[in-house]
Amino acid sequence: MKRLIVGLAGLALSFATVTAHAQSAPAAAGPIAAAPGALSVENTSIGDLLADAAAKAVLEKDMPALIAYPGLDQIKGMTLRAISVYPEAQLDDTKLASIQKDLDAAKK
Repeated sequence: MKRLIVGLAGLALSFATVTAHAQSAPAAAGPIAAAPGALSVENTSIGDLLADAAAKAVLEKDMPALIAYPGLDQIKGMTLRAISVYPEAQLDDTKLASIQKDLDAAKK
């Protein structure tokens, strides 16, 4: 968990570079589909996920280190997919798909 926090801190220090890189980085296995009208790991910002009570509960369950990350305000404009390009985030396609499934279920 310390490794994740340290890694995410590095993201905060290079926010401009992270944003530019994340915008140009292709998705590893293609986009993960969300239920119609649902919040998305692909397109919904972390800030918008946190603003939604059900989505915040999903993140608290699936990514507690993200919620506790001291630089969270600096990455709120990014999506989970965008930060997944960094190994420190510990977000692979399997984890993103699991979070998306939980987001879809939370909105039913």
